[in-house]
Formats: sequence, structure tokens, C-alpha cells
Amino acid sequence: MLAAYFDVPGGPENLYVKEVTKPIPKEGEVLIRVEASALNRADLLQRRGKYNPPPGASDIIGLEAAGTVVGFGPGADGRWKIGDHVMALLSGGGNAQYVTVPVGHLMPAPPGMSATDAAAVPEAWLTSFQLLHFVGKVQKGETVLIHAGASGVGTAAVQLCRLAGAIPIVTAGSAEKLEMAKKLGAAAGFNYREEDFGTKCLEFTNNVGVDIILDCIGATHWEKNLQCLNMDGRWVLYGLMGSGEINGDLLSKLLWKRGSILGSLLRSRSSKYKTELVKAFTDQALPHFTPGGPIHLKPIVDSVYPLQKISDAHQRMEENKNTGKIILQMPCDRESSW
Repeated sequence: MLAAYFDVPGGPENLYVKEVTKPIPKEGEVLIRVEASALNRADLLQRRGKYNPPPGASDIIGLEAAGTVVGFGPGADGRWKIGDHVMALLSGGGNAQYVTVPVGHLMPAPPGMSATDAAAVPEAWLTSFQLLHFVGKVQKGETVLIHAGASGVGTAAVQLCRLAGAIPIVTAGSAEKLEMAKKLGAAAGFNYREEDFGTKCLEFTNNVGVDIILDCIGATHWEKNLQCLNMDGRWVLYGLMGSGEINGDLLSKLLWKRGSILGSLLRSRSSKYKTELVKAFTDQALPHFTPGGPIHLKPIVDSVYPLQKISDAHQRMEENKNTGKIILQMPCDRESSW
């Protein structure tokens, strides 16, 4: 099969497509023929040699995929059948024509959804759902500040906040990205390049502050985060795009507000945890991807690249040009059934 590969860590130019051995499903695993995969910041870190896959995971990059069930390992049949269209949460291996997945990490693709849209769901939406519900314990009526509000995780979080009855506000780096977030339901948005989002958040909340912060930035935002965090607020840290080195009196300010910093990564979680997360998301959120209800959830796709153009896709994400998810379309070694 064909898969994305790099011989040495480095920039996007190090990526290329290579023929590799097709995986064989182990006990409790399902074999998926991948129709489309998607990019995540973790893929960029892995390519640079700064984020190795967990023990036992594929060293091929790619943390999510949409595809068709084509085989089973021992003990994995019964729940899914050959030909099912599914979305997969992965620890690696998604940027390839085939991938094996634990049976509990699969979700049915919503009826009528394209493979490229479905590939935009698993990692971003499960991450957002986890941050809001499993980690942040969001409650109806709470205000949630979402950094990188036009990213894959950000656009999902805005919509999931609305589904939970919470009030999403966002930061982003351009007027276009802020406008996208507002169209999805953000109550307010602030350009962190041009505005003091800490002060703006306080103004928006009548000096109360936000109850939850979903933060993939880190050090460059810490002072403004604490400025606008409500008493007993939860600061959920899931990325360090703006560095992890803090210079300043973070702890005393956090203590004064009785705030909590909660760190969370999804990739390194146990298989049991991921199975529970997938089930909760499937039960509570997935039905809302089908049009017709009061709140219709939808994945936001920025662009679609063929696998052979993966270096271009990585470059676009490196330059923070994307609004929503960047999708990789897999070459088909047979006629697609999607």
C-alpha cells in the first residue's frame, strides 16, 4: 500500500509517498480501506521529530481517517460488517491506503456525508468533546473561551458548546477566521494580533470572566488567560503552539482566582478511555450531524489535497492558513464503494 513517509525529521519537504506493507488486523482490530485522512498539529510535531507515536502505534503519521471496513482480526467481527462506512480515531497510521483500528475506536459515518467531510470529524471533534465534557466538565450557561477558534478543534468546540448550552467566544488571527467562528455560533471573537483579548473577554462577560479556557497556545497567552479567567475557572491546556516556558508569577495569580490548570492529550490515552470517549460522542453528538434537528453539527473542511501533495498540505498548516481541517484524499487501489 501507499503511505506518507519521511526518512529524517524536518520540514514539509521531507515528506513523500512510499510503498509499505499493508497492516494485518490483530485481535479486536478492524481493517479499514482509507478513503480520506486529515492533518493535525501532532502530525507536524511528529514530522519534526518532537512527538513520537505511543508504544505499539504505527509510525505512519495520521490520527484520523474515514474509510470502508474490509477485514477483521480475531474477535472483532459482529459489531461491524464488510462495506460499512466508518470514521476512525487513530494513534497513528491514517495517512495511508489501509489502517487497522481497535473495534471500539470506530464510529459510523453519518448518512450522506462525504468521505472528505467524515475524515474531518474523529480527532478534532473527539478532542473538543473530551476537552469540554471529560476534562472541563462544561455546564449549561457557562462561558467558554476557545483559542484558535477557526482551527479544526476550534470550529468543533464552538458547535459543541452550543449543543451543551454553553456560550462560546473565540480568539483567532484574522477577521476572516473570526467571521467563520461567528457563523458557527461564537457569541464574540477577538483578533489576538490586534486586540487585548483578556480585556475584551472581561468586557463581554461584564467583568465576571470566562468559566473555561480551551488553550492550545500556552506561554504567550498565559497572562491574558488569567486576566479573564473567572473565580474557580478551569484552564484546559492541550497544546503549546506559543511555547511552554512561563516567565512570571503564574502560580500566585492562579491561586488567587482558585483556578485549575488541566492538561490533556488524547493520543496517549488508554484504549479503554478512547473507547469510552467514542461511545459518549457517538451517543450524544453524532446524531446531530444529520440535518433536521435544532442544532446541526458540521465539520469544516478548509482544503483537500491528494496524498501525493502531502508536503503542500503540511506547508499550509505550518503557515496557519487553514480555516477548519486540511484533508488528504487517498489514492484508490480499487473502485471506491463510498
